[in-house]
Amino acid sequence: MKTPLLFIFSVLTLIASAQIITPTMNAGFGVDADLKARILNGSVTTGDDWYVFPGTADTAANGTYIIDTTGAAAINNGYATDVSPWRRRMSTFYRGMSKPPFSIVNNRLWLDALFVRDYHGIDTTVFAAGSNKNGMSPQFWSGGIQNIPDKNDILDMFMHVRRAGPNPTDPLWFFGALSLGQVTGNRWFDFELYQTDIYYDRASHAWYGYGPDAGHTSWKFDASGNIISPGDIIFSASYQSSSLTSIEARIWVDRASLSITPAAFNWSGQFDGANSGSKFGYASILPKTTGDFYTGLQCGNDEWPGPFNLILQDNSMVTKYIANQFMEFSVNLTKLGLDPVTVFGTDVCGTPFNRIVVKTRSSSSFTSELKDFVAPIDLFLAPRADIVANAPILCATQSVSDIWVQNPSSSSHYSWSTLGGGNIVGSTTGTSITVDAPGTYVVTQRLSAVCSPYAYDTISISYDITCQTLASLITSFKGNLSGSQALLSWITNLNNNIDYFEVERSLDGKSFETVSRITANSKDNSINNYGFKDDVSSFKMPYVFYRLKIKLSSKAIVYSAILRLNLPISMDEVLIYPNPAKDHVQLALSSDKRQELKMMVYDFTGRLVEGKEISLKQGTNVFSINTDQWKPGAYLIQLMTQTQTINKKLLIQADGILR
Repeated sequence: MKTPLLFIFSVLTLIASAQIITPTMNAGFGVDADLKARILNGSVTTGDDWYVFPGTADTAANGTYIIDTTGAAAINNGYATDVSPWRRRMSTFYRGMSKPPFSIVNNRLWLDALFVRDYHGIDTTVFAAGSNKNGMSPQFWSGGIQNIPDKNDILDMFMHVRRAGPNPTDPLWFFGALSLGQVTGNRWFDFELYQTDIYYDRASHAWYGYGPDAGHTSWKFDASGNIISPGDIIFSASYQSSSLTSIEARIWVDRASLSITPAAFNWSGQFDGANSGSKFGYASILPKTTGDFYTGLQCGNDEWPGPFNLILQDNSMVTKYIANQFMEFSVNLTKLGLDPVTVFGTDVCGTPFNRIVVKTRSSSSFTSELKDFVAPIDLFLAPRADIVANAPILCATQSVSDIWVQNPSSSSHYSWSTLGGGNIVGSTTGTSITVDAPGTYVVTQRLSAVCSPYAYDTISISYDITCQTLASLITSFKGNLSGSQALLSWITNLNNNIDYFEVERSLDGKSFETVSRITANSKDNSINNYGFKDDVSSFKMPYVFYRLKIKLSSKAIVYSAILRLNLPISMDEVLIYPNPAKDHVQLALSSDKRQELKMMVYDFTGRLVEGKEISLKQGTNVFSINTDQWKPGAYLIQLMTQTQTINKKLLIQADGILR
């Protein structure tokens, strides 16, 4: 008896569907369309999720929350007291990962995570005039401010990338989730992953920072199908009214690359660019091995939406999802052939993308009109190591100096070495070391202990044969800020050995200058108190450093430890240093809340040379810009938030000389 082919196909389809929509734990993360750690499909288990539901049993060792919940109570209180025109409820905000990027938690490497509450209702980040489709260059997308259908209106977005273990051979997983305004009918959305620092300018309704290949970055292959360099990726999801239908993976390529057989994955037959004859476009791919590379579900009724609650399109606040409002999926990037470690040969901290754009579409067609979007946000960033020493000059063979990273990341690994002599006393790893010999000391920062180097910094320790160690001359050296004054105080108990003090100041902790000389009070052994006030109102730096240079009666010189005081910075006082600069520059500014900052840099002709969006935290923010590829000359840095625009001038030098 022959079995009808249609029946066999139907059975296989049902089996595949059951596999992709069954609640599961992938890499220790629950993919079950709820947001609760330690619970999978309603049952207590061990595993992570977006949040921990209040009162859930067990501890973080049994699973913990991915998204930072800082300020949830204050946000909900603000929502509760908000009234029309709903300024709080209509505002966007974001939260990053609850741990620093590249943290190892419960024996799994967390690369990064993101939660965004999108604009809604009269949305300020929507696709508006003209045609806006996948396959087009973002250069030609047009944004705007308008209402959109609630089935296309993004309320909240979640994203997380992790490895199934702490090692580079452990599978790499991508997790995404979305809540929309409407649950009836079919819904379609994209998670698009960019290599460049793409960003959206709400003022001009235009996109910038897109890639060089028709607005994207293309994947490149050698003749054998090996990947030479990665490009942009897109995951397109289709959810019916009852379940996930499919997730299609595509990569941006030159059409000619379709004649090459890739070594890491297979082409699956679809290619869409801006038009039918486009040179570049998104090509669909499938894994080399059989089996599904994705799973996904949508929530049941009365599901908890997390500690930030949920704001609907009509600005009402609710504490539960309705059925199918929250959609969640996972993609095994290693199985799909998009793992940067196994495919590109990079280190465990290699990431498959730099920024993410989430969009909704009007139909199942990949090139249907785009509707709503979540603007791009930086991912996988960590502060680059910056080191200082408390005693940059050693005074005798018994002298020591402590060197430390002044902006450490708790998940980074720091190792130390020397150039041209030098000696490290004790451990050569950690955020600080002790040295007892002159030389150049180097810190190497890795985002995790098994990663390739991420950043370096150096400091030189010198030796002065005429000076002596501080010993017990000074029993206290303190400082604090009072308004625009730095107040220094110190106490001595061997005053008869001291001729005078020189107060030295530095703005980088490395190069000091004398700002005052103070004669010793008396020539006895009594305890003496000293003080000094320094006006710091004109300093455009985040820190100021002080030390004491002490001239003894024996003509010897003694140095104190270094004090660092944090200077107050307002949003109006953006600090740029060094300026002039050569190969890099740092910007420091303060923000009274978490918000997005848009930065654009123009050369003297008015040409845009760099643009990016930066996620500011509440408090002081310091970030770096690489300028080694910029031509010498004058540049304008324009910084914009929703309420403010600031312009700053920057000079770039070549070989230390401004041209």
